[in-house]
Amino acid sequence: MERRVEEINRFTISWTAYFALADTPSVFEGLDEWLRRRPRQVRWKEWKRPKTKRRNLTARGARGISAQQAREWSYSRKGYWRVSGSPILTRALPNAYWTDQGLKGFADPHRRFRDATRTAGCGPACPVVWGRRGKPGAYPIDLG
Repeated sequence: MERRVEEINRFTISWTAYFALADTPSVFEGLDEWLRRRPRQVRWKEWKRPKTKRRNLTARGARGISAQQAREWSYSRKGYWRVSGSPILTRALPNAYWTDQGLKGFADPHRRFRDATRTAGCGPACPVVWGRRGKPGAYPIDLG
């Protein structure tokens, strides 16, 4: 999983750097949700047997997963992708877990790149607005 996280981070950081000028944080947050769901699916698939799934879900029982819920979900016949979006697996493997694993995601790098490229004040360049007779005006708009 470590190698996967490193490769994902390399891809997501370069991709968000390329699209850093895009002012659409909701798109990056949606990609972030999908990106966290996919490793959950991989982790669920790695656990393979119902006994292993139940043991791993109850080992993370501090997040409010009862033994009954762990048993029900470990024997679930639903597909890996469907279970990865379930509340039980989201509680067992929350976003903080993936952050601890080193997964960066899309939203945080996008915010960082976007804030680094912003300029102070009135944007990239302030146009000079001339007043009467070629003299600079006191206001951007000539009032008189």
